[in-house]
This record gives sequence, C-alpha cells and structure tokens, in this order.
Amino acid sequence: MSRWKPDARGRLEKAALELYNHQGFDATTVAEIAARAGLTERTFYRHFADKREVLFPGGNPLAGTLADAAAAAPSSLAPLEVISHALTEAAPVFEERADLVRQRQAVIAANPELQERELAKLAALVSALAHALRERGLETTVAALAAEIGIAAFKVAYERWVNDPGRLTLAEHIRETLDTARRLTAPAEHDDLPRTGQEE
Repeated sequence: MSRWKPDARGRLEKAALELYNHQGFDATTVAEIAARAGLTERTFYRHFADKREVLFPGGNPLAGTLADAAAAAPSSLAPLEVISHALTEAAPVFEERADLVRQRQAVIAANPELQERELAKLAALVSALAHALRERGLETTVAALAAEIGIAAFKVAYERWVNDPGRLTLAEHIRETLDTARRLTAPAEHDDLPRTGQEE
C-alpha cells in the first residue's frame, strides 16, 4: 500500500525552490521537481500550470488581501495610512514563510525574465490598491499616486527585509520605509532623511 504524505503543494514548492537555487531556474525540469518532492509529474500539474507558477501563484492572491485590508481600514486614515495599514496587514503572509520567500527572491534576482514578471505582479498590486482607494471615495489621481508610492515603498521594504533577516520584521520595514517616503517633501531645514555613511 502506498504511503500518503500531506501537503503535496508545499513539498513541490520547497523542492522547486531548492532546485532553482541549486542548478538554476531554466535548467530545472518539472520531472526533477516532482522526483525531489517524492511525487509524480501528474501531481505537480494538479497544483501548478508550469514551473513559473511555483514563483507566481495564479490569481495573485496578495492583491485581494491588500484590497480587503484597505477597504477595512478606519475611515479617518489618510491615503498613505490606509496603504500602510493594508501592507502591514499582509506582512504575516510573507513572515510565516520567510525561508521560502527568501529562496524565491534569490531565484528571481538571478533571472531577468522573472524580474519582469515580478514587476508585472507589483503593477497588479498597484491597480488593486488604487481601486480600493477609489472605492473609499478618493479622486482617481490621488488614489493612483498613493498606490504607486505605497507599492514602491513596499518593494524597498521587502528587499531590505529579505537581505537583512532578523533586524526588523517586514511590517516594521514597511512602516519605516513609508515614514521615509513621507519625509521626502519635508523642507530642507527639517530634513532628517538618512544620508550615505549615516546610520539609518
């Protein structure tokens, strides 16, 4: 009798990321991923359309998470505060899978084609947040600008968190980065932005 092991999708994801980082994304086959996970190729294709989908899950569930969090934010919050609330609400999704997230980021950083796909994913997050802000009554231009600033700040915070494990949580990086973004328009005499060679 065959032994059934739980979490086939998780095992396939873990096996794929290990192989992508060890021998390269392009050099890795679905057969190798399935074999490393102790599963069949048929099982792989039940969970993923192709090996790229391991890195970019269909439907971009994060967009829905951000939109829901933005919609649920208190009505008194300013646009960037809504964005901050939504991003910090989503942070545990990444923090609970920190090791896999860092492996995924290493694969993407090594592949220009995958970097383009990641940028498309970020653009989808901007659209989702902008729509959520419009639903809260913001004018289209304000909503679009706030969403763009928010996701740009998230990208910086995410990269800092991935490359500096243990210093701050992702949520703390997000808040710190958005605080820096707010200070970009501060008058020069009150400018307290970090400088090269200074501690952040």
